[in-house]
Amino acid sequence: MVSQSLAHIALIVRDYDEAIAWFTDKLGFTLVADEHQPEQGKRWVLVAPPGAGENAASLLLARAATPEQAAFTPR
Repeated sequence: MVSQSLAHIALIVRDYDEAIAWFTDKLGFTLVADEHQPEQGKRWVLVAPPGAGENAASLLLARAATPEQAAFTPR
């Protein structure tokens, strides 16, 4: 049987810094990565819940790229 796991779960956000602050300050998540991706004009932002192990799934915070996507972000 093949072992399966999740690495990242994408969550669409309005603003990277606002989302990072909410997850880290309010929920105690750890900022795992925040890397600028110049070729895409985006950032690779990963946060993980407190106590998550090295191989645990993390949230990939993805900035909304269109108004349609932005409509699904929390207000």
